[in-house]
Amino acid sequence: MLYLTSKLVQFLLLPSNLIGVLALAGLLAWFTRWRHLAKACLLTAALLLVVLGWSPLGALAVTALEDRFPRTAVEEPVTGVVVLGGSIASSITAARGSPAVNEAGERLTAAVELARRYPAARIFLSGGSDRVRSDGARSESAIARDMLAAMGVPAERIALEERSRTTCENAVESKAALAPQPGERWLLVTSANHMPRAVACFRAAGFAAIPYPVDFRTRGAAELTRPVVDMTRGLEMADLAAHEWLGLVMYRVMGVTEEVFPGA
Repeated sequence: MLYLTSKLVQFLLLPSNLIGVLALAGLLAWFTRWRHLAKACLLTAALLLVVLGWSPLGALAVTALEDRFPRTAVEEPVTGVVVLGGSIASSITAARGSPAVNEAGERLTAAVELARRYPAARIFLSGGSDRVRSDGARSESAIARDMLAAMGVPAERIALEERSRTTCENAVESKAALAPQPGERWLLVTSANHMPRAVACFRAAGFAAIPYPVDFRTRGAAELTRPVVDMTRGLEMADLAAHEWLGLVMYRVMGVTEEVFPGA
């Protein structure tokens, strides 16, 4: 239920979708008696498009997420590395018959790097299907396991769970599978913008993993001085920021986390 709810809210409230909905509503209202409503919808859609497309607001909102958990050096021994799903383009993989990654693919390359840096650490992949209906498709974790093995990570070091579909399910299923003990060091690998939501979920599940953010999308404070000449990038950043901030608030409202914006 949480998975379907999050997908619906994302569709309705992501800035790019909201702009489209407002524009469509304005056009439909234009051909009725609701001319004032039509003008309001069209004007709002135009303003959102210009402001979010050409301003650094989206990038700055993503930066706030990425800077929340700085990457720190971790001393050995490291018990294991938990890699969250979200890096596999499942639909393309199924259609083409060949593993495909999306813009979050650094989660997997980071797993390879950490496996080499900490040769005694276990590698744990968390993530089921990212489809509304799986239709028998392989899970993200299963595809990622094959990719890591192809990149040189010994198969016997890799374990996985294929049940989770949301971030908080990642946390619950990971804890159930790994049963972390006091004194163990587990690294949590996910995109930097997604790390606050992941930490909130893992803390709520009682799994004290050490954040290891990857896949940075912004340059930090330098985004203030970076001109946005490509409207698609501005909207992409706005959508990414909205997705994560809405997720943080929604998880807290629904009671599955205990913090809206956890800190280090």
